[in-house]
Amino acid sequence: MAVVTRFAPSPTGLLHVGGVRTALFSWLYARRTGGKFILRVEDTDRERSTDEAVRVILEGMAWLNLNADEGPYYQTQRFDRYREVMRGMLVAGTAYHCYCSKQELDAMREQQIARKEKPRYSGLCRNRTEPRPGIEPVVRFRNPLDGAVVVNDLVHGAVTFQNKELDDLIIARSDGTPTYNFCVVVDDMDMGVTHVIRGDDHLNNTPRQMNMLLALDATVPEYAHVPMILGPDGAKLSKRHGAVSVLQYEEEGYLPDALLNYLVRLGWSHGDQEVFTRDEMIAAFDIHDVNKAASAFNPEKLLWLNQQHMVRAEPASLVPHLRAQLRRLGVDSDDQQLLEGVILAQRERAKTLKEMAQNSRFFFIEAVEIDPKAAAKHLAGDGVQVLAKVRAQLAALPDWTTAAIHAALNDLATSVQSGLGKIAQPVRVAVTGTAVSPPIDVTLFLLGRERTLARMDAALGSSPAA
Repeated sequence: MAVVTRFAPSPTGLLHVGGVRTALFSWLYARRTGGKFILRVEDTDRERSTDEAVRVILEGMAWLNLNADEGPYYQTQRFDRYREVMRGMLVAGTAYHCYCSKQELDAMREQQIARKEKPRYSGLCRNRTEPRPGIEPVVRFRNPLDGAVVVNDLVHGAVTFQNKELDDLIIARSDGTPTYNFCVVVDDMDMGVTHVIRGDDHLNNTPRQMNMLLALDATVPEYAHVPMILGPDGAKLSKRHGAVSVLQYEEEGYLPDALLNYLVRLGWSHGDQEVFTRDEMIAAFDIHDVNKAASAFNPEKLLWLNQQHMVRAEPASLVPHLRAQLRRLGVDSDDQQLLEGVILAQRERAKTLKEMAQNSRFFFIEAVEIDPKAAAKHLAGDGVQVLAKVRAQLAALPDWTTAAIHAALNDLATSVQSGLGKIAQPVRVAVTGTAVSPPIDVTLFLLGRERTLARMDAALGSSPAA
């Protein structure tokens, strides 16, 4: 039987790293087994679901390149199907109308608490055959009264629930709208889902969903409830830890493969390997190997992994990401050779594409503003004279190559009996505006002869012929 997994987020909050890891595990297991991965938006909670949350889900999955084989499906577009299944259950007697009022349910709960019992629906309407005038009923699932449900969880092992502890779940509200747990069951049945991979906060829903599937004569999928992601302090992951919209990681200059690499290692390992390509993750991942202990989110480890992916990637593959960051800074370029050259020069000097873009903006603008502190230190006194000599030396170069620039600067340093640093710093400040850049020969080569000389002239306050 072919594996079918699904990622089924609820658009009541923005997609963050916990949801992304669930999606990743589901996607990887489908890809590893040659199966199918479905995207399903569980939007039955109309009061809390938002269009913005749906947008983040779709754009986030696209940015991560976690492509679905089917979907996105929307539960709000499947209400006719849910009503059809529910009518069949009412006819079969596996569901029933409940006419209990809110006041009756509250009184029932108070009495159970007073008797120190677990609050749950008592089944008062299980055998009712006549409606109550003036009350729109809910529909409840007729849960078995005895026996047990064993969830043979792929992460947690066998987990047993006694049916007497499970009350008769509401599967349709009084206005006829179906509830979450019922929609999930019908969807998983109709879509042929074989493996449900989700957070372990859903584990308590599983026995009820299994009982409904059995009542519908449907095949019960295998379940894997993956552990929660905690903050570095061991508390529940929050916005201050990193539970932000996944698209914020794109804005901050993280690579999608780096984020996925980091998340796959939260609760799963493959020997001592830390850095994984996407293909390596697919080849190695098995849901049976996921650890049931919660994992802590470590922002520094994510930064390290992001740089590892930047260093190992083909420069051309990083160009779209760098351009996106440059556009946020108000600049852009379609010069592929320049963009790839900047990536090669800067990728070991930055941990994110955002940092790389900020450090590289001077490559993509016509003129730079020179930092006053850098000017005071490197363009005062002898610095101006050094800059003038370098300008003359560079203007005379027949070939504008990294090697030729390097040789010219070395020759000048030797002739004036100075270290290369004393020669390079005035040039660096003049052409970049700051005292920090990649190696000066690489920087000048990427800037090109024309822009290099123009910026040096601007720093010198004159424009002699090149």
